Amino acid sequence: MTVTEQGLLEREKDSMTLNMGPQHPSTHGVFRVVLEMDGELVDSAEPHIGFLHTGIEKTSEAKRYVHVIPMTDRLDYLSPPGNNLAFCLTVEKLLQTNVPERANYLRVIMCELARMASHLVWLATHALDIGAMTVFLYCWREREMILDLNEEISGVRMMTSYIRLGGVAQDSTPGWLQSVRKFIEYFPAKIDEYERLLTRNPIWMDRTQNIGVMSREEAINWSMSGPVLRASGVNWDLRKQRPYSGYENFEFEVPTGKNGDIYDRYLVRVAELRQSREIVKQALKKLPEGPYKVDDNKISLPNRKTLKSSMEALIHHFKLVSEGVSVPKGETYVPVEGPRGEVGFYIVSDGSNVPSRVKLRAPSFMAIPGMCKMMEGCFIADVVGIIGSIDIVMGEVDR
Repeated sequence: MTVTEQGLLEREKDSMTLNMGPQHPSTHGVFRVVLEMDGELVDSAEPHIGFLHTGIEKTSEAKRYVHVIPMTDRLDYLSPPGNNLAFCLTVEKLLQTNVPERANYLRVIMCELARMASHLVWLATHALDIGAMTVFLYCWREREMILDLNEEISGVRMMTSYIRLGGVAQDSTPGWLQSVRKFIEYFPAKIDEYERLLTRNPIWMDRTQNIGVMSREEAINWSMSGPVLRASGVNWDLRKQRPYSGYENFEFEVPTGKNGDIYDRYLVRVAELRQSREIVKQALKKLPEGPYKVDDNKISLPNRKTLKSSMEALIHHFKLVSEGVSVPKGETYVPVEGPRGEVGFYIVSDGSNVPSRVKLRAPSFMAIPGMCKMMEGCFIADVVGIIGSIDIVMGEVDR
């Protein structure tokens, strides 16, 4: 029997302190929340993080710029291209480099495929948390197809490091583009299948409607972004409001909700699966010809075919690999719309080939205080559903 800070015996308290986590998967990573309970109701929730701390931000300050890109893959490890893009866009802004149009289209295709894969993992695990096992198996089936596409173009299924400074790692092949076309034609029927299983399912509706509610004003005040913000009725998507990487060339809708509950977050993400598919379809149709990276040997590696015939190309290749890219002095921040919300890097350059300061704006980290606020007044049985509806990734929280 322990004595509390107030000097009362635990059995004499009106409430009970309950530790939830850190364990995976029900808290979606090694996340711990200390719940103060009044019977089955949550009085307060206190988050504890740091169990997965990797030090990626600080490590980035000791790496050449190009060597930081593989580390960004491991932040939000369910959507690595989005992290690559946020970092590269920030460095390219400091370099004042314009990426070729074809490279922008390939970046968009990869990022939207990653968004679909990330939402599929979310839907699979969120449904499993609430007891719907079939959806887990179905979503994993389609996600595997996207990982196969990643492997076909980059050689890696998850941590592709495909988006590079000045463009992308390599051009797409006709075979890969055809594989993407087959997938996006196949995918809509599968989204319909998920919805038949869940959207009007009375058990699913009982477990998700009017639970974990966050109003429009609360979502803004708690710095929410992405699907959580849009589910509360805020029409804000960086791809529309502040287009980057050529997103202004695509027509798509921004799904929003009305109630800001778990159910609306589900509806918004399912709708985003359809919108991402439409963006990829348009990108494939309008994919321009041309180079897939900038023609600047001080930023991107020379074409491999020229190394045996051009001494200048060989010298540029050696200097770029051994010394890296020197970025002019300055500081900037460029955000992108990731699957979980606003992802952005604040980078300070001192003019050398190593960043002086790297700071990540991680949507999962920013969402945790608001998520704990949602738990107040809910039943203990609904806590896992609320955590799942936010779709946190601890890799970008404990960075």
